[in-house]
Amino acid sequence: MDIVEILNTMEYGPAPEDRGPADTWLESHKRTFGHFIDGKWSAVKGGAHFETCNPATGEVLASIAQGGDKAVGDAVRAARRAQPGWAALGGAGRARHLYALARLVQKHARILAVLETLDNGKPIRESRDIDVPLVARHFYHHAGWAQLIEDEFPAHRPLGVIGQIVPWNFPLLMLAWKIAPALAAGNTVVLKPAEYTPLTALRFAEICAEAGLPAGVVNIVTGDGRTGALLVENEAVDKIAFTGSTEVGRIIRQKTAGSGKKLSLELGGKSPFIVFDDADLDSAVEGVVDAIWFNQGQVCCAGSRLLIQEGVAARFTEKLKARMETLRVGDPLDKCTDIGAIVDARQLDGINEIVGRSVAQGARLWQPAAPCPSTGIFYPPTLLEDVTTSSIAAQEEIFGPVLAVMTFRTPEEAVALANNTRYGLAASVWSENINLALGVAPAIKAGSVWINSTNMFDAAVGFGGYRQSGFGREGGREGMAEYLRPEPIPSAPKAVRAKDAAGKTKPISGVKRSSVAGPSVDRTAKLYIGGKQVRPDGGYSRPVPGADGAVLAEVGEGNRKDIRNAVEAARKAAAWGTVSGHGRAQILYYIAENLSARADEFARRLQAMGAMDAAAAEREVADTLTRLFYYAAWADKFDGAVHTPPIRGLALAVNEPVGILALSCPDGAPLLGFVSMLAPAIAMGNRVVITPSARHPLSATDFYQVLETSDVPAGVVNIVTGDQDVLAETLAAHEQVDGMWYFGAPAGMADVERLSAGNMKRTWVLDAGDCNFSDRRFGLGRRFLDHGVEVKNIWVPFGE
Repeated sequence: MDIVEILNTMEYGPAPEDRGPADTWLESHKRTFGHFIDGKWSAVKGGAHFETCNPATGEVLASIAQGGDKAVGDAVRAARRAQPGWAALGGAGRARHLYALARLVQKHARILAVLETLDNGKPIRESRDIDVPLVARHFYHHAGWAQLIEDEFPAHRPLGVIGQIVPWNFPLLMLAWKIAPALAAGNTVVLKPAEYTPLTALRFAEICAEAGLPAGVVNIVTGDGRTGALLVENEAVDKIAFTGSTEVGRIIRQKTAGSGKKLSLELGGKSPFIVFDDADLDSAVEGVVDAIWFNQGQVCCAGSRLLIQEGVAARFTEKLKARMETLRVGDPLDKCTDIGAIVDARQLDGINEIVGRSVAQGARLWQPAAPCPSTGIFYPPTLLEDVTTSSIAAQEEIFGPVLAVMTFRTPEEAVALANNTRYGLAASVWSENINLALGVAPAIKAGSVWINSTNMFDAAVGFGGYRQSGFGREGGREGMAEYLRPEPIPSAPKAVRAKDAAGKTKPISGVKRSSVAGPSVDRTAKLYIGGKQVRPDGGYSRPVPGADGAVLAEVGEGNRKDIRNAVEAARKAAAWGTVSGHGRAQILYYIAENLSARADEFARRLQAMGAMDAAAAEREVADTLTRLFYYAAWADKFDGAVHTPPIRGLALAVNEPVGILALSCPDGAPLLGFVSMLAPAIAMGNRVVITPSARHPLSATDFYQVLETSDVPAGVVNIVTGDQDVLAETLAAHEQVDGMWYFGAPAGMADVERLSAGNMKRTWVLDAGDCNFSDRRFGLGRRFLDHGVEVKNIWVPFGE
């Protein structure tokens, strides 16, 4: 083809990337790899191995060791030995190592990009221009966090040994997202890369050695899901950080329940891409290309649901189809390729299955005319039109280059469609009306919302999901917090209630009846649900012993139906989350004022229940008032942040309420503990279902009389008395509860974490003995507020 033909046709010629250096590196290892443990490679002879292949050609790239119990155990022990010395380096010392890693990633950027493309199948342009630069950015950014950690996270310490499991879609980038903050915080790491794509992790191990990282600080153990399971179950691991499917994340949540391991999960998504009729349609078309055909659609936050306003739907779809005809599917190492290979044949089978089922459910399939390569694992860019909200294409993650198309009429309908999913990872909103875009963004239940943009990431901006897209954040301040724990605080006085053989709190029994003469008067306190005092559904009550052991009063025995009614009342009070911080603060101040007027009465009640003596009761009420005023003060000040990532624009980190929070209170500090949990939760805009101290519940049932006179909207606070662990199990399993705080017995902590896996709700569990509410370091501060919010990052680019 001569110059004239090229200018006339504007056809691309081949522009292959040189893979020679990558092949040379593979040959230097004889294309066989062991594990990287304690700063050195394990022996490669013997033991199970598996092959990693180039999905674009089927070529075997290398033989990889299958990690078993010994390899995982050796790696964890090496990390444990290295951790004290690594933490002792201090933030400045660790920062120098992270900075060295960033520089070496840049030095070896080309070979890392080529290895990533060979092993994963993504186009070299994406590996070279997006993934590897972001890897370096994360190490640079977290070198800064290491330098500042003592100032920015006072009274915190590293967790210890971190087990990290990364997926195959962004093998090196996910490694950086996890390793960089873990090391900055003073932790050591055992990382398992995906079995499909281990090569860049193994090359990174060599970079760690080149940077002079102390032996054992970073350990790489390869293998399939069995290796990951061994890492999750290892008792010496202090935290698991996992990115992958919701199904596997649910298993990990159940496996780690009660282990004390900290957990962060970045799981699946079904992200909406919303196009309003005033959008720049040509720009939005390019946005769709980036949203769903970036990395062949194998992205957890891929914009796989296209929601178009009806007035422009036909025109937009026509433009999109024309653009799809120009997309080049082919050799990932060709710099002109737009869509590379699917990572594995099993992944391709899954895509074909879901597309087939979608068509059977009535969807209309459209694909461009250009064929896919005849060899390798490829799938063409695909539109599914006429998709209904119940279609599998609209509900299930396809993880391929497949776009489901739906239409809407009004912004309210767009938000309803966007939120009609069990996921909540990301969303993209396209409109030239910034008021409209910024009005829709907060209404979408997703951790990241991109306005007139898509798939934007930066180390300074947290990334993570709502709902069944997981919990925890990676990147930014909140990502650093995932790898730290508060310094321990002196324990609270021992709880007075006995435990049964399973470690759960025993029910109250054998209480003496009062010997006071005269007719019996019903002193049964009711439940408080939907702003009303209501009788328990079961019609049963439980005695509350006084200081002398005789029955002081009775309270309702709440059951599953009472919890159901309380959650339903909280769901109807969703408007509380839209009340301004100032408005919420006024309510909390009002509660404090009304409680202050009855302070003596509440102190006497604490004495009557035998919870404490007179002096302690007076201190408890005074501390309770301080808590109310303190969290009222925070209600309009816990604002989030404005990030300035390296784009022309801003990212707004907005603190949003979790939603419906279940709070399970311990026996100790019956009034102070109750309010210390309740006040920050409602200050942040959450609605609450709270179960008070089972032994001393009368402080809570008296407290709802204060709520009734303090203008608290119905359903914002719902109080159900009864057995702590019985009610906690029901709350933890409830699909409409968004988060749960449980401060109680270890067995109950395990049950809450295990049962929460149903809808992947956020949990915060503490042993009751560690809940020293009378210590300001525990009961006051950002800790409760942080657990009461989800951080949403809204990306707002600007300029022409």
